[in-house]
Amino acid sequence: MALRGLAGSGPGSRGPLGQAGAADEEREAPAVVAAGDAPEDVEEDEGRSRGLLRWDGFSAWLHCVCVVGFDLELGQAVEVIYPQHSKLTDKEKTNICYLSFPDSNSGCLGDTQFCFRFRQSSGRRVSLHCLLDQFEKDLPVYLKKDPAYFYGYVYFRQVRDKTLKRGYFQKSLVLISKLPYIHFFHTVLKQIAPEYFEKNEPYLEAACNDVDRWPAPMPGKTLHLPIMGVVMKVRIPTCHDKPGTTQIVQLTQQGDTHISVILPTVHEVDLFRCFCPVFLHSQMLWELVLLGEPLVVMAPSPSESSETVLALVNCISPLKYFSDFRPYFTIHDSEFKEYTTRTQAPPSVILGVTNPFFAKTLQHWPHIIRIGDLKPAGEIPKQVKVKKLKNLKTLDSKPGVYTSYKPYLNRDEEIMKQLQKGVQQKRPSEAQSVILRRYFLELTQSFIIPLERYVASLMPLQKSISPWKSPPQLRQFLPEEFMKTLEKTGPQLTSRIKGDWIGLYRHFLKSPNFDGWFKTRRKEMTQKLEALHLEALCEEDLLHWTQKHTEVETVDLVLKLKNKLLQADREHLPVKPDTMEKLRTHIDAIILALPEDLQGILLKTGMT
Repeated sequence: MALRGLAGSGPGSRGPLGQAGAADEEREAPAVVAAGDAPEDVEEDEGRSRGLLRWDGFSAWLHCVCVVGFDLELGQAVEVIYPQHSKLTDKEKTNICYLSFPDSNSGCLGDTQFCFRFRQSSGRRVSLHCLLDQFEKDLPVYLKKDPAYFYGYVYFRQVRDKTLKRGYFQKSLVLISKLPYIHFFHTVLKQIAPEYFEKNEPYLEAACNDVDRWPAPMPGKTLHLPIMGVVMKVRIPTCHDKPGTTQIVQLTQQGDTHISVILPTVHEVDLFRCFCPVFLHSQMLWELVLLGEPLVVMAPSPSESSETVLALVNCISPLKYFSDFRPYFTIHDSEFKEYTTRTQAPPSVILGVTNPFFAKTLQHWPHIIRIGDLKPAGEIPKQVKVKKLKNLKTLDSKPGVYTSYKPYLNRDEEIMKQLQKGVQQKRPSEAQSVILRRYFLELTQSFIIPLERYVASLMPLQKSISPWKSPPQLRQFLPEEFMKTLEKTGPQLTSRIKGDWIGLYRHFLKSPNFDGWFKTRRKEMTQKLEALHLEALCEEDLLHWTQKHTEVETVDLVLKLKNKLLQADREHLPVKPDTMEKLRTHIDAIILALPEDLQGILLKTGMT
């Protein structure tokens, strides 16, 4: 493993940014300005006025940028990490090295883009901006960051070069981020990677300076993001958006003449292109993903494996896929032994692989999707069949879905006919994706609505909330009680699909996706109870209460109310702003009614 810092002139000439005092020097350093970048000035000033330091703007979007090259003696090596103060452990660098290059058998000549995901090293200190935490609560659950994982977005170039010993130029530009904005970061790389390969480090420094001046990734707001003379216009979805709708960013009449790229989505992949070889089995694959079944995608290249894995994870949206998934996984991955062992059942994970070695290593896995080359839009590959696992011997096996799984639900023939008709009529892939995405959404919603309805019934009645008692507990989730509700209020109310829905629910209740979903809902509902309890407290005449109680009890009440305020702020409880203000007024009034010596002590008892 080699890590070469930038030395001499160019980006490295400042010395390591992590050294003491460097942040202060950098704060005032002039940023490299690319031509045509005028419109972001207001947003840049807004960012600096929030008290952000140098690189805080960058850190809101990216952890770092890496350049991975091929060294004849060392193999794949991290040549550059930028900004230089970015911290990566040796294990993380090793993972990035191997995941940033396609397997040699992929034969990727020219430019290739793909994505990978890897586990953050244990023991790493997680530092998150409070500001970004605030944004996080407005995101849909499937776009929230997973603190344990990084994404790597790769632009790999392999071209013949007779001046090099190996005869090939091989290099990857890699964006490392916590954000799962696949389409957005691939678009960023398309803008900067080709020129980076021509102009090298000074160009990379200028691009990073541009990112550092971006506004924060605030959900629901239209953002203008300039990078190297190009301005991207994007909108990050919020949890309040209606599922299945894309609020496409429109050009306005004034001030938008500089916009170069408008992104209709930050995270979605071309769903139909990925499902195209297997679209007849898309409902079965939806079940497998929903149930968190171990699933392997064997593909000819990292771009096809990563797109397909991401499409599978995306197909149960707006539900979040709570298990691990690896869009591109190699034999060098630090979790290779853990995920390929035969001493225990395969874990709940979706792996995307390209190395033929995996055909042998993972042949004990219960569900394997083998895909050929993904065709360009307009070209439709032959539909693959469901085959028995014993037929899968090598990666040369024919494309197919290798499983003995029997779906719980009958196939929706109507949607299949609609998609097949689109194929025959050469309907654009984007239009087919809209149909497929809407179908998956309706299927997921039909499945989840009965669960949402039942979980809502576990909430105590508002009249049971007393300001003078702790908030009441949620009722326990009882699987059999839930099953009884399905007879009258099951998925048959919203879905035409027949089959063993009860069996599907029973299986789902044992899955990691149910566990993750229910924990999230339970947390939201517990926070709602806390918020309602706060509101009940505010409606009370607390000053009148103190007149009937001792000083000790009054001081205890003040401390408890201050803790309530802290909790509301720390946990972002869904309380109305005037509730918080009322509570502060109550606290101040109670303190002022106490003797002066106690007033001084309680006023000093901070809110931090």
